Amino acid sequence: MSYYNAVNDHAENAEQLEQIYQSALKDGQTEAFKEAIDARYDAAPENLLYAAWFYRLQYTASRAKGFVIAWAWAIPLALINGLLFWWLSGDRFMITIETFRRGDRDFMPAIVLLGGALSAVFILIYLTVTGHKRWRLGAPIGILLLAAAGYVLLTYPQTDLVLFQEQYLTLMVIHLPLLAWAGVGTFLLFEQRDPLNRFAFLIKSLEILIVGGLFIIAGGLFTAITFGLFEALDVTPPDAVMRLFFAGGLGLVTVVAVAVIYNPTMPPAEQSFDEGISKLVSMIVRLLLPLTLLVGLVYLVFIVFNFQAPFDNRDVLIIYNAMLFAIVALLVAATPISLTGISPGLARWLRLGIISVAALALLVSLYALVAILYRTSIDRLTPNRLAFIGWNIINSGLLILLLFFQLRSKGNGQWLHGLYRTFSIGTVAYVVWIVVVILSIPWLFGVNQAAVEKLPPAVQEIIYEHPDPILLKCTASPHIYLLEDGEKRWIDTIQTFNDRGYAWRDVQFITCQELRSIPNGVPIPADAGPPPEP
Repeated sequence: MSYYNAVNDHAENAEQLEQIYQSALKDGQTEAFKEAIDARYDAAPENLLYAAWFYRLQYTASRAKGFVIAWAWAIPLALINGLLFWWLSGDRFMITIETFRRGDRDFMPAIVLLGGALSAVFILIYLTVTGHKRWRLGAPIGILLLAAAGYVLLTYPQTDLVLFQEQYLTLMVIHLPLLAWAGVGTFLLFEQRDPLNRFAFLIKSLEILIVGGLFIIAGGLFTAITFGLFEALDVTPPDAVMRLFFAGGLGLVTVVAVAVIYNPTMPPAEQSFDEGISKLVSMIVRLLLPLTLLVGLVYLVFIVFNFQAPFDNRDVLIIYNAMLFAIVALLVAATPISLTGISPGLARWLRLGIISVAALALLVSLYALVAILYRTSIDRLTPNRLAFIGWNIINSGLLILLLFFQLRSKGNGQWLHGLYRTFSIGTVAYVVWIVVVILSIPWLFGVNQAAVEKLPPAVQEIIYEHPDPILLKCTASPHIYLLEDGEKRWIDTIQTFNDRGYAWRDVQFITCQELRSIPNGVPIPADAGPPPEP
């Protein structure tokens, strides 16, 4: 659609102009709409309709680009959040894991899990008092986010297994901040749930993340210099002071970064995206697209010559998954909020780059998904595997949807709107999976206490302290057994042992008497014959 011509064709119809504006907003063509209105207003400044639109667009542009940061609210809220981070990072608020017959073991400070929800609460307060004024929406969201963190703290012992508790808590370090981010997004998008506003929120989130990172780097340099001076004077600052710099500084930054980047008086789609850090980020990310494409091709070559690597090596699989998340973030950041200022030729190359990177990422995503499903099939489902199977499925579906919408796009602005729709749907899928992971894992990965209590104490300790698979052997016997559901399953040969991806370092030694006291289960493979006694 030519928005300049559309405005001229319907210049006297207020309702039609509003519909054209909303369409231009979704397609990122507001500049063309504004040019047509400016021309009409210049020709007939006495026309009330043109004047209303002219000043509306001028006011929108000025608010987006020149908003005044509400430091009177931002600084106190950031300081309170920083002090809470400092207080909750102390030894009194450590999350502990109960080890077998050896008491509790400190695992992580509580602030690691509570930080996302606390920061979201103070960000919601800032956004409410400086712009949106929706207390009835912000207050329940903040309470729910704090309740989610409380739920994790109350239910993580439900898994019983030390390994699964560690995996669940570690997963929550990622998932609870993402849930907090989703809560803030729900607040901002409550009245603007269209794909463009959701995408604009994603872009602003990336900008806030980058600015926060810059603040942390600057604060880290200042802290290093400060403690370096103390060390030169042979002075060791107390732990409370060190925590004030590190934990307190992090709490301060989370609120300040939002205040610096986001204009709370404007919806996401009407924020400024064409100046300062926004322009710099988009330019750098688009320059990274061809490099990412090159890295993707190298990965494909690596896959051809090392096909079994992620099937056999957990670390390689972790790298693959980390790369996929980075590529999805890159695709979001490379997508322009508007085609204004981008030539048609550059837009075509940008679209081609996004499609190419997405296609390569889809191949790697499906490959990684097959690898993690294979590792799960020969071993067992764990909290980590469940979470990343879900993320792989969502990422693969998102990339397929992106390519599908791009194949269907025909007009100049349609391909951009297709990207907005893709990322909008992906955002909803991400949030749903985050909630599922948080709520379900404590109840899906409990231990069969009745079966465990029948086993020798040494075996019980191995179960609670070591990851699956649990492989048992005694020194006087050559046979190796897999412990599963309270039974030992004889592994018939070393070839079978290797084919299932087991490693010698995972074999646990107990006495032959203890091994014999464990009931026999089905051998591996099932037709291997009667299991020998150790």
